[in-house]
Amino acid sequence: MPSKLRIATLAGIRLYVHWTFSLLVLWIIVTSLRSGAGGVDILWTLLFVASIFGCVVLHELGHALMARRFGIATRDITLLPIGGVASLESMPEKPSEELRVALAGPAVNVVIVLLLMPVAYALHMVPDPEQLEPVTTLHGGNFLVALISVNVILAVFNLLPAFPMDGGRVLRALLAIKLGRARATAVAALVGQVCAVGFVVLGFTSNPVLALIGVFIFVGAGAEATHTSMQAMLSGHRVREVMLRELHTIDAEDTIARAVQMLLDSQCRTFLVTDGGAPVGVLTRAAIIRALSTGSDTARVRDAMDPELSSLSPGMPLDEAFLKMQQHGKELMPVMEDGQLIGGLDQENVTEFVMIMTAKAR
Repeated sequence: MPSKLRIATLAGIRLYVHWTFSLLVLWIIVTSLRSGAGGVDILWTLLFVASIFGCVVLHELGHALMARRFGIATRDITLLPIGGVASLESMPEKPSEELRVALAGPAVNVVIVLLLMPVAYALHMVPDPEQLEPVTTLHGGNFLVALISVNVILAVFNLLPAFPMDGGRVLRALLAIKLGRARATAVAALVGQVCAVGFVVLGFTSNPVLALIGVFIFVGAGAEATHTSMQAMLSGHRVREVMLRELHTIDAEDTIARAVQMLLDSQCRTFLVTDGGAPVGVLTRAAIIRALSTGSDTARVRDAMDPELSSLSPGMPLDEAFLKMQQHGKELMPVMEDGQLIGGLDQENVTEFVMIMTAKAR
């Protein structure tokens, strides 16, 4: 069962909705029914939620389109119950470019507010400030005002310096001008984790969603700091320094039974698949287990391998090669020189290299 469902393509970017989103819809319906809301009220609420997430999609699209201006593609946008995530292939290295990408999302929410305000005034939907009351039931008379309020909250909330949220990325971009990217990331991540702890505390005392967001920020900040630190450590090195010169290969016409035996006979967990000596794919341990669970061990390796294969050159910067592996989700990539296979680079070996460099630096 896939974890997310593709629902559209916008500006060439795939839009997915995560399966947990259905839990949000179910929760809204159940809580509305328990509160005695009627069918019309529930429909207004669901329409409001759909409109909010439409604004979230536009927010993430703002990031994606700004990143595209700097040559950075976006793999997809995924809607979650707590918001949206645009999976950019990377963030711009230049602080000025990262600043613009980070600000593009909140800027979209500001534009939405500026577009909706005249419409709300024209339709006489904006009440007198002295008559403002908390929105308890959504209807046609307060729908636009509520949507405007949400976009203001989205813009302000996302600009909080809680890395890796937009505000945290703005903070890192500004710090990077003086401190450099690695040091700026460490500082921004620390600030983000402090903010995350605050969200968790507030979440337990008020809104549980804040606690969930706090956990997301805390984990995300740590992961981003680790990734940036690793990229900085790999900088200045080449693929040839780390690549595996003795590769475990398996022929595309071999059986899964043969792959299982190779798996048991060695510590290797990822195999390069060849056909006539030329690399044609990669076979991972997970793919082998999946093939066993869904078919016979006499099935061919060709049918279980990942056929999407791109190669690296030995002189390629190691940080660029590692980023390419992560972007394409590859555990192993062949290293080619003059059309000949001379080795391979796998993520585990890169991690070991980082561990060695860290130990040497102490």
